[in-house]
Amino acid sequence: MTAVADRQPVETRSASTILLAYLSLTKPRIVELLLITTLPTMMLAAGRFPGGLLVPGTLVGGALAAGAANALNCYFDRDIDSLMQRTEGRPLPCHVVTPRAALTFGLALTVISTALLAWTTTPLAAGLSLGAIGWYVLVYTLWLKRRTPHSTVVGGVAGAAPVLIGWAAVTGDLSWPAWVLFAVVFLWQPPHFWALAMRFRADYARAEVPMLPVVAETVTVTRQIVAYTVLTVAVSMLLWPLGSWPVYPVLAAAAGAWFIWVSIVLARGARAGAALTPMRLFHVSISYLTLVFLGVAGDVLLDLIG
Repeated sequence: MTAVADRQPVETRSASTILLAYLSLTKPRIVELLLITTLPTMMLAAGRFPGGLLVPGTLVGGALAAGAANALNCYFDRDIDSLMQRTEGRPLPCHVVTPRAALTFGLALTVISTALLAWTTTPLAAGLSLGAIGWYVLVYTLWLKRRTPHSTVVGGVAGAAPVLIGWAAVTGDLSWPAWVLFAVVFLWQPPHFWALAMRFRADYARAEVPMLPVVAETVTVTRQIVAYTVLTVAVSMLLWPLGSWPVYPVLAAAAGAWFIWVSIVLARGARAGAALTPMRLFHVSISYLTLVFLGVAGDVLLDLIG
């Protein structure tokens, strides 16, 4: 399948189409979500809004690193992407970008992002970024994704790494608040992604990717979703209170209750054999994570003002 796809000609395209195709390889929506967690973490680590090149260097370097991992993922997954309706419009299945060009692009972004982080932040932040790229590509994409339903959980290490990178960029080390926020994002990823995988279960089954919703009964999947959601919210409360203001505990608790309730509703529907709407949980999970990290930033800003 891959060899045949690699021999397909790349049609002549406009410069804007090619640029958009390369941007698409980086999966910018995923990058945006990762960066939402990075800046508040940096503010918590610094106790203020970090100055100088630290914020732009970390955010740009982190975005390029995430884009590198995603581009390399597109390269290695180009065969299964062509089998799934959700991904068949990506640049490689559509032959807008050649596999060699995508591989070169991903490797170039890896070098650039690591160098930028090393220059503008700390060696630890740069090393963590490079390690996250390697984990996502080598451990998740190449080793686990096509072999085990546990890939989503283990692969979550890379998705939660931006929190550690942001903290290390400011302090040069890793202390317990960084690990707590890392754990929040790590535990948040399974319910978030399993909801998406439930929606596109037929796609993953067609591509023979053993995501949990493909290999397990829906009741089992939703039970796991509830368990990980409860764990996520419980761990998030370990940071209460962050400062003198109740912004974080109020937002984290309220958003957490919402997140848990929607997961329970999904599980109840699965047990009752009702028609399910897993994308509701998917979107609520994004809102939850955003509110939690807004709470982190809010407490830091109010402490400064107060």
